[in-house]
Amino acid sequence: MNDETLRTRVGLSADPLDPAAVYAEVADDRAGATVLFSGTVRNHSPGKSDIDHLEYEAYAEQVVEKIHVIVEEARREWDVLHIVTEHRTGVVGVQGVSVLVAVSSVHRGEAFDAARYIIDELKKRAPIWKKEHSPGGGEWVEGA
Repeated sequence: MNDETLRTRVGLSADPLDPAAVYAEVADDRAGATVLFSGTVRNHSPGKSDIDHLEYEAYAEQVVEKIHVIVEEARREWDVLHIVTEHRTGVVGVQGVSVLVAVSSVHRGEAFDAARYIIDELKKRAPIWKKEHSPGGGEWVEGA
């Protein structure tokens, strides 16, 4: 869709993320589909069953720009309306939201495909690192 009313926002925040607000931000009367991916902190990871929180660090000077590149790639590939991505920095407890990707489009296929591409590429390419904390201490882990 080549329309000046298409919205894109990329955010990086130390504050808790609000899925309802991000969902509302991509709402549009033209949309037949809205996909909201919410990445949450789980209490385990491969080989560990006692994670109590994660700590995220980001190269703030580059992360927003890198995610904008990924979002623009998705826009070129799929016919979508609005895209919002937000990622947390700092400490995020179990069940806390660490990342949000919201995409609206006229049809569901484009919204699903674009959202999946954005989160997958963000995990691979954005300069964001996570440290898993358990009772035994913290350990930096590799991204996707």
